[in-house]
Order: sequence, then structure tokens, then C-alpha cells
Amino acid sequence: MREIILGTAGHVDHGKTSLIRALTGIETDRLKEEKERGITIELGFAYLDLPCGHRIGIVDVPGHEKFIRNMVAGTAGMDLVAFVIAADEGIMPQTVEHFEICQLLGVRDGLIVLTKKDMVETEWLDMVSEEVREFFTGSFLENAPIIPVDSLSGEGIDEIVRLLDAKVAAMDFHEEFGPFRLPVDRVFTMKGFGTVITGTALSGRVAVGDELMFHPGRLTAKIRGIQVHGQDVELVEAGHRTAINLQGIEKEQINRGDLAATPGSLIESTLLDAELHYLRSSRKELKNRTQVRVHLGTREIVGRVALLESDTLAPGESTHIQLILQDPVASWPGDRYVIRSYSPITTIGGGAILNVAPKKRKRTLERDREANRTYFSALAAADGEQKLLMLAEECGFQGITAEQLAARTGLFGKRLKKQLQHPISTGALLVIDSDSQRLLAASVAEDLNHQIIRLLTDFHARHPLKPALAKEELRSQLRPAVDQKVLQALLASLIKKGQVEQMGAEIKLSGHTVTLQVNEQEMEQKIGALYREAGLAPPNLKEVLAAFGEFPDRQIRQVIDLLLAKGTLIKINESLCFHAPAIHGLQEEVVAFIRQHGEIDAQRFKDLTGLTRKFSIPLLEYFDKIKLTIRIDDKRVLRKG
Repeated sequence: MREIILGTAGHVDHGKTSLIRALTGIETDRLKEEKERGITIELGFAYLDLPCGHRIGIVDVPGHEKFIRNMVAGTAGMDLVAFVIAADEGIMPQTVEHFEICQLLGVRDGLIVLTKKDMVETEWLDMVSEEVREFFTGSFLENAPIIPVDSLSGEGIDEIVRLLDAKVAAMDFHEEFGPFRLPVDRVFTMKGFGTVITGTALSGRVAVGDELMFHPGRLTAKIRGIQVHGQDVELVEAGHRTAINLQGIEKEQINRGDLAATPGSLIESTLLDAELHYLRSSRKELKNRTQVRVHLGTREIVGRVALLESDTLAPGESTHIQLILQDPVASWPGDRYVIRSYSPITTIGGGAILNVAPKKRKRTLERDREANRTYFSALAAADGEQKLLMLAEECGFQGITAEQLAARTGLFGKRLKKQLQHPISTGALLVIDSDSQRLLAASVAEDLNHQIIRLLTDFHARHPLKPALAKEELRSQLRPAVDQKVLQALLASLIKKGQVEQMGAEIKLSGHTVTLQVNEQEMEQKIGALYREAGLAPPNLKEVLAAFGEFPDRQIRQVIDLLLAKGTLIKINESLCFHAPAIHGLQEEVVAFIRQHGEIDAQRFKDLTGLTRKFSIPLLEYFDKIKLTIRIDDKRVLRKG
């Protein structure tokens, strides 16, 4: 069953750790310096069994400004927040920053706890409560209960448990079991066990014996054991605080901030499309390409903010951006992030990831900015099916596989299959390769079809004596490039529509025929006769061009290409062509000779044909090329089959 995660937030020394100890009896300060200084530096974890039968995991985050990075890491995956404010101090700087981070990371429910109730008079407590209520007005905690507590005596603790029990009992615990994802917040080794990671599972489930892939880097490791709240388990689900023992990977190969996931379920990218809310508390406008610290999951990456619709952003405003990161990250659309200024380090904004592997977006010209506004407006209004089509269109001529779509949308299995049914059945998405389920947007296919028809039309105009264009040559001229399966699928569609015809490995427009002029007809006959009379000792290309010097070289070459296409001539190499009947007759002689003698070499081939090396060597190599013979040392034998 999915576990609900409760996180604490609030200023340093406002009693978060003491509150958790009073609720659970668990000491979350692990480090010696934490206990000596009385403040939380690293994340601490506990759990609480509620009367409704559910267990909630509790994350104790540090409050000191120097450890905001750890606080952000602890907020990843948080369902509820217990916002802690000391009654004797009220709203303080980290109160404000922690609350902004909670909002930016999408926390939507919680309660407000006024600690150290025993240290103030009733009138002071009422005044602080009023200040706190005003502070949270207009936010997700506007109507949250405010509970004064004394963590030492336990006063107010039962009320917190009752409220948490009511909230958790009313929650929907339905979980879609897609791929497993866990942002790593600790990595260590245990004697006799090896490498251990900890974190809060964001999605899916994983079991002992399964493999995990670590991003960035894509290293894999096998799960040796799993613990949840100190108990060995065989399987862990989304929402659980867990420790996973790994084999096949060293501690030094994993870093805090890495994302452990089901192999193949994520795409790594240094570009992210995102929405950004720039905090009102920021002191100056945000300029395009400002360097920032990006917090995503438990990771911090240095990057730059590319403003796509303007040059600056005023405090309190929201916009769409592209995050340009120094190192690749793996994420899903909808994941939340926070940005902090590079120096001095303060929280300045954040929002949600919209596209996890976008193309680099232009912003120099007004038309570029307008295109960006149109794109993000359409993305915001799109339903699941429309978003799939937008991603397919963005991938262009290469198409996108179902696996890639899953990694870029966070939709997997039956959910993705259901979303794809309608666009495939209506032809909005074309299945190019059924094995990999590669999909091509119909609009992209239409553009490609127009380009194919245009290229063939131009080819026929420039080469009137060539009946068709080689398929590979056609593919090489398409821009941007497409692979063979995409081209073959499109050609099959055009053939079915009667727009093009395929002749072996060549393509032509339907109905196109070669029409020779009178002099070209004469030239065709004369060149054909020249090669027929020459037999197995034909002129090379240079000699043919010289023999018909009254005609342009280009026209002569086109006539030769026509004779090759008709099968009148056979091309042996770039300079030599032979009359086809001569080659076929020689081929029969060679086969008969080898069947009688078992093999043939260059000298016996010369004796058989009476040809010089100028012709015999190219002919022997040609027979190897067409797989009639195979060369073994200096001899040739018939190829099997």
C-alpha cells in the first residue's frame, strides 16, 4: 500500500526534531555534530502508525539557511507538511523561504504547528496565531488547522495525531504501478552488505532481485535487499521511505542526487522546458540566461534560465522557460523544481517541468517568441492525446517509439496504450515499425510525402533519360535525414495511393516514361550496337564519349544509363560496361568450367576467354560481387546456392 509522506518545514531551532520525537519516539538527528549543536544538518526519518491503520513516513528537514539544499531534497515526494513555527519567535527568515519552497514544489496540504507553547503567555500565543494566519492567507495553508504544542510535556501531540489520522483516512491510495523512481538522498556502505541507498519512492514498485538504473550515467545494479523503516521487505511501493542494498555497484559510483529507476524508463537531457514562477520576494528582475542552481528531486545542478517570451522577468511574474543545464538529468513531465540564485544563494523561483527532452528553442526574433507562446499555450490546453501528437510532431522525420513516448510523458503500459488507440485508429499517428512501435505524426508524414514527390519531379526533369531514382539516393536527399524503415513505410503508402511506382531498388513517379528525341534514339541504337559488336572487349567510358564527340557528354551518359536500366548493358565498374548477352554467355561458360574442374584461377580464365588482364580481372571481381563465385587465395569456386 502506498505510504503517505509527512515533511516538516520551518526556521532553524523552531522545534521540528523535538516535535517528531514527541510524535514517534524516534530521534532523527543522526550525526554527532547535529546532537552537539542542537540543529538538523542532514535529513532525518521516522514513521508514525495512525489509528486508521495507515503508517506515515516522516521526513525531518534542516531549518538552517546553510542547509536549504538538504531541505529541498527532503521536500521531494512530500504529501503533507507540518509547518513548524516557534511561538516565542513567530515568522522568521527560513519560515518564509521554506514556505516558498513548499509552494514551488507543489505541496498542497498540511497543518501548522506552534511549538514551545510553554514558553509564552496566552495573549502572546493568540497574537502569534493571528500573525501566522495572516501570513498563510491566500495559500494552500490558508485554512489549515493551527495546533499549539509543548513537545516536552506532550500537550497538543494527540490533537496532531487526530488531525493526521483524519487527513490520511480521507486520501485516495490508488497507485498506478508504472516504472519505479527514487531520488537518492543518502549513499553509504555497511559491513557485510555493501552499497546502500536511501530515498522516498516517487512512483511504481520494485522488488528484491530487480535491476535499477542510475541517472545520470545509466549504470545498473541488482537489488540485494530492501528495508522500510528498519524492517526487511521483498517489495517497496511509491511513497515509502526505503533503504535499498545493491550488488554490482560501488558506493563511489553513486551520488546523492542520482535518480534510481526502472531501466529504460527515463530520458537524460541537458534541456528542459518548464514553467517558472519568479518569487515576489526576489529583489531584482530576472535576466535572460541568468546562472542559477537548479534543485530537482534530491539533486542540485548549475544551469541557466533561457527566457523564451521576454528579455527580463519581474518579481512575482510567471513565464515559460528553457533550463539549460551543465549536466544531464532524468525527469518526467510534472516533476517540480526550485531554482536558487548562484551567488548569493537564495531561493528565487521554481515550477513544473513540461517537456523533458525538448529541442533548443529560438528566442531572438519576435516570430520565435510568438511561436514559443503558441506552443506553450497549446501544451497547456492539450489533453493527453494531443500532447502525444505534439511530441510526435516535435520529433519530426525520425518518429518516436512507444518506449520513448512513455519516458517523455510518464505514461506506461495500459495507460499509454489507451491514449494511443484513438490517434492510431484515426491515422493521426502512423505506425512505421510494428516491432519497436515507432510512430510518425500524420502531419510530418504529409510533409515528407510532398518532399518525396518534389524530389522525384525534379529528378525526372533533370534526367529525362533515367527511368527512375535509386531509393537510397532519394533517402540521401531528404532533409532532415530519415532512416530506411520510415522511407519504406512512406513509399508503401504513396504506392498504394498510386502516386509513385517501385522498380526493384528504384522509384519513379507513376506514369513517368522515358521519351527519346530522334538523335537520342539514334544514339541508343549506335551505342547498343557498339557494345554488342565489342563482345567481351568493350570500350571504356572515356572511349565511348570520344566516339560520340558530336553530342554532349551529359547526354551520352544519360543514354548509357538508359541502356543499363533496360538491361541492355551491364555495369562492371565505373568505367566498364558490357553487352548483357555477352556477360550471360560468359557466366554460363564459367559455371560449366568450374563444375568440371572444381575451380578456376586468373590464368585459366584468361585461357578460357582469350581476354587480357584489362578485362579478365574486372570480370572475375564482378562474378565475386554478384555472388556467383567466391575467391579462396588465388582461385575461385562456385558459391553455394
